[in-house]
Amino acid sequence: MRFLEPGTGRHVSTPPVPYDLTYDDVFMVPRRSAVGSRQGVDLTSPDGTGTTIPLVVANMTAIAGRRMAETVARRGGLVVIPQDIPIEVVTEVVSWVKTRHHVLDTPIVLAPTQTVADALALLPKRAHNAGVVVDADQKPVGVVTDTDLNGVDRFTQLSEVMSRDLLLLDADIDPRDAFNKLDHANRRYAPAVDTDGRLAGILTRTGALRATLYTPAVDANGGLRIAAAVGINGDVAGKAKQLLDAGVDTLVVDTAHGHQESMIAAVKAVRALDPQVPIVAGNIVAAEGVRDLIEAGADIIKVGVGPGAMCTTRMMTGVGRPQFSAVFECAAEAKKYGKHVWADGGVRHPRDVAMALAAGASNVMIGSWFAGTYESPGDLQHDAQGRAYKESFGMASARAVRNRTSEESAYDRARKALFEEGISTSRMFLDPARPGVEDLIDSIIAGVRSSCTYAGAASLAEFTEKATVGIQSAAGYAEGKPLHASWS
Repeated sequence: MRFLEPGTGRHVSTPPVPYDLTYDDVFMVPRRSAVGSRQGVDLTSPDGTGTTIPLVVANMTAIAGRRMAETVARRGGLVVIPQDIPIEVVTEVVSWVKTRHHVLDTPIVLAPTQTVADALALLPKRAHNAGVVVDADQKPVGVVTDTDLNGVDRFTQLSEVMSRDLLLLDADIDPRDAFNKLDHANRRYAPAVDTDGRLAGILTRTGALRATLYTPAVDANGGLRIAAAVGINGDVAGKAKQLLDAGVDTLVVDTAHGHQESMIAAVKAVRALDPQVPIVAGNIVAAEGVRDLIEAGADIIKVGVGPGAMCTTRMMTGVGRPQFSAVFECAAEAKKYGKHVWADGGVRHPRDVAMALAAGASNVMIGSWFAGTYESPGDLQHDAQGRAYKESFGMASARAVRNRTSEESAYDRARKALFEEGISTSRMFLDPARPGVEDLIDSIIAGVRSSCTYAGAASLAEFTEKATVGIQSAAGYAEGKPLHASWS
């Protein structure tokens, strides 16, 4: 990446300002490009994690669960399961995710004798918002949506309200053919069945399109990829081995302050296990931290202290660093060792993801942005105005600490609860236009692909090399925002 020197048009290798920069402080200058189509850009990460789009979902309890992991991996990203989830649950989640279909979404399965109340509780768990009613042999006999259930007594059995007019797809159907069948029948979705007629999944028209635009992130055996985190306290090596035995594809050694002796010792302990998957360690914001964690055995360094939407670290402690400069410095240092960095936090628009990649990140970690989606683990709630939302919270908040220390004594838990560096509850509203995580991924990846074409880059490596970045004022940033109403 190069910087544009203000007022001269010259390109320089270091920022032409004596202070650190956020994503809002920078813009990208278009260059001559031979990339004819944004679909021709290869967004596969070079960091060994197997992602085919440069997105990682942060290891936050309110965001990273099995539904999120399945959906994001199907589109080429990676989800990190949080460190405070019991190992038996993680093992079950990893196994479940790895057996998910590469094209079909996992359906909401209901029995004809279940009630409208049962269906209403489950439908918000999936963006397709449809339940498939099956018989005792797991063969589809009907479908229900929230529209079918409106105004119906909650104790009514589904057999009385379900639609029996079914269009069934073959489980191994080509996505293009599936789209054409759905389009011809004017259906938004349809159940898919195996050769014995049993329910195998569900596919929407948009899902069929996405299957032709994205490449799933899969392991050597064809299973969808998933990562998991481990902390730096207790039996780190033992916990890490359990996660590796469970089959995780990337191991994240995680703590808020990654440049400390306990983290270095933890990374060394994990490296001693000789895992055949990438080790990620963090968080840090400076080159010195990068060097120490790489020397300890990390393959990827997680960069970011304080930029997250749920994080209060900077306001509580004054500690942190503007994220663009942190990523730029750390990525340059990691490159010297043939290693990589993840940009963790601070992204609120597709442009921010592009800027993180231009600064040298191999993947961009997203948390709160994805909290307000159907796929996040929380229950869908509505405010007084009827707006749908999910609750989110920071992983250093009192709420998260309470969950993480549930097995400690009441005295120890009470002491730790006095200190927090995160928001314990926040309403993350679902965007009516983009209520599912795939909708947000579409928006982000469309922006990143376009950024690459503007830079003349056909891959992420080329994008980092060719991107030319300039410094802008707050007015310059505001000038780039679209107007949704007349200014007169």
